[in-house]
Amino acid sequence: MPGGRLVEAAGAIVLRRPAGKAVQVLLIHRPSYNDWSLPKGKLDPDEYLAAAAVRETVEETAAVIRLGHPVDRIQYPIPTGTKRVAYWLGILNSEGRFKPNSEVDRRTWLTIASALRRMTYADERQLVEQAITLPQTTPLLIVRHGKAMDRKHWSGKDQLRQLSARGRKQSRQLIPLLDAYGVRDLDSSSSLRCTSTLAPYAKAQRLDVKGWSTLSEEQAKDNPDAVRKLMKRLIKETAAGGVPRAICGHRPVLPAMLDALGVPNRPMLTAAVLVAHLSVDGETVCVEWHKPRV
Repeated sequence: MPGGRLVEAAGAIVLRRPAGKAVQVLLIHRPSYNDWSLPKGKLDPDEYLAAAAVRETVEETAAVIRLGHPVDRIQYPIPTGTKRVAYWLGILNSEGRFKPNSEVDRRTWLTIASALRRMTYADERQLVEQAITLPQTTPLLIVRHGKAMDRKHWSGKDQLRQLSARGRKQSRQLIPLLDAYGVRDLDSSSSLRCTSTLAPYAKAQRLDVKGWSTLSEEQAKDNPDAVRKLMKRLIKETAAGGVPRAICGHRPVLPAMLDALGVPNRPMLTAAVLVAHLSVDGETVCVEWHKPRV
């Protein structure tokens, strides 16, 4: 609709393979539309797309997931303008008890062939067909630290410079984004503004943040090769173990960190996040960029 507004939404293609059976995909039935479709929904205020995909999936299906490889986005007209929906491959962690409601009255697991016959919308069928071809990957997140206090207003050691009020809010808002990718390992520059950026998530998940002086501005500027070497080690560990990881760094150090991933450098705002999806061999298969919400 010309002049209409754009409504952002997010969802997931959740797959599972029961022992000895074919791959299945999770579908929902919405009584108000009488359709069979993928779980999805609109963003809450200041919500990341990735976080919305996980939240909507658990709200509509009681399936707890983490996000894997991104899938295409689709868009279609609605009465007020256009809706655009971002999708990810959903990795099933657990299933709760599904309770039918007025929005979603049924959920079901179907083989791919059965799902494609039952699904109402052609563009969603195409997403499922794409999802089953995607490789198994593990997300590695590169986080630029939250907004710190200005250097001119800080009289102590720069490594102890703290986050500003905005930076503290940014760090709290990163919690659902890191959780959406199932981050379980946390690494960071040893500088306080970096470790503090990951601290709220670490506290929420009862994890530790491992600080590396190699990633600090002070050491990295004299030895960027050490940054690349450490990154290569962490990349290898992440890919081999299949455990999602987040690493927090500084603007001047980010080029070397991204180079280790084979990702061209580009400016990142404070609290911005790059998600690199790694193959089992540690190669970067694809990347996503997430801007801060505040």
